[in-house]
Amino acid sequence: MQVVNQTMPSPEQMKEFFGAGEDGPFVMVNLLKFKERAEYADGRETDLTGAQAYAIYGASVGQCIADVGGTPGFAGEVTGLLLGEVEDNWDTVALVEYPSLEAFRTMMISPEYQTIAVHRSAGLAGQLNIRAKARPLG
Repeated sequence: MQVVNQTMPSPEQMKEFFGAGEDGPFVMVNLLKFKERAEYADGRETDLTGAQAYAIYGASVGQCIADVGGTPGFAGEVTGLLLGEVEDNWDTVALVEYPSLEAFRTMMISPEYQTIAVHRSAGLAGQLNIRAKARPLG
C-alpha cells in the first residue's frame, strides 16, 4: 500500500467521493501531518508553526461542523504506531461525524469555512481523509 499525503483532493477524488451513491451519516477520519513552519498562500509573513496555524482553523471549524448538523468527536496527538510501517507518522488524528455527504459538501463551500480554511492549508503538510460508515462490531 502506498500512502500519499495531500492537502486538497483532486477533481477525480471529489467526483468519486461525492458520487459514491451512498448517503446517510458517516465519520470522517482525519490523519494530519503539519508543516514545520506555516506557509500562507497569500505570502503573508508569519512566525507560526504548521500546528499553530492549523489550531487557528481548529478553533473555528467546530461551528462550521455544527452549522451542518455534524458532531466533532475524538481528536488527539499520535504518540505511537503498533502495527504496520510508515515512513513518517501522522501528527494528529481527528474524528468528525457528519449527517450526510451533502452536509459535508455544504460546509466545505460555505463562506465561513472558506475564510478559515486558509489556516488549514497554511499548516498542513498533508492529510488523509477517510470516510467510514458505522456498523456493529462482530
